[in-house]
Amino acid sequence: MLTVRVIPCLDVDAGRVVKGVRFQGMRDAGDPVELSLAYEHQGADELVLLDVSATPEGRGNALETVAAVRAELGIPMTVGGGVRKTEDAGALLEAGADKVGANTAAVERPELLSDIAEKFGSQCAVVSIDASRREAGGWEVVTKSGKERTGKDAISWAREATERGAGEILLTSWDRDGTRAGYDTDLLKAVSEAVNVPVIASGGAAHPDHLIAAIKAGADAVLAASIFHDGDYTVGDIKEAMVAAGIPTRTDVV
Repeated sequence: MLTVRVIPCLDVDAGRVVKGVRFQGMRDAGDPVELSLAYEHQGADELVLLDVSATPEGRGNALETVAAVRAELGIPMTVGGGVRKTEDAGALLEAGADKVGANTAAVERPELLSDIAEKFGSQCAVVSIDASRREAGGWEVVTKSGKERTGKDAISWAREATERGAGEILLTSWDRDGTRAGYDTDLLKAVSEAVNVPVIASGGAAHPDHLIAAIKAGADAVLAASIFHDGDYTVGDIKEAMVAAGIPTRTDVV
């Protein structure tokens, strides 16, 4: 059985790591290079770096931040934010990303995922899906850092995105993001059962039991930010709890 990945997430704005609730009320959380190295030494399997203001501000990703992190980091890194065309993905890969995440632009122009997968391989194409629960049932895709509700069904979009070439899904519950209320395990289960690519759980982690619940719901990897940035838990703490729960985990550290 493959080991389950633990992935710290760095939301970056103007060269600093920030954290908020449902993408709002951002507060400073530190330097991206320093935090990246700290998480690598704690045993992180991968890192996700998201430029959270790139799309709302209508600009590309801050390549200098990606390059600065890559210069020091030894583990794989997925980078998202401001990816609108294949050239944007190529620039991020050249700057040091191993995989590129597309969210808003992929919803608006789904062929973007096909273009990235065709040019760089499906292993480089990650679709980031932010989903909000509907009162009538199911989940709706939201874009532009949660500011726009698309009316698009999240499960259907997950299927389409992978059919178009996305090799991985970064699945965030917009309702749970930053709330520490736990992942939306119903959403995770529904998407995991609908696709045959790895699904990364995101949005709402407060303690190890939440991450373990996400894995049991079908996630192949678990992503968290606040619990690491605020020093509540280290990556090693999470992995220790996962091992105790019988979850296959890489436990060697740098």
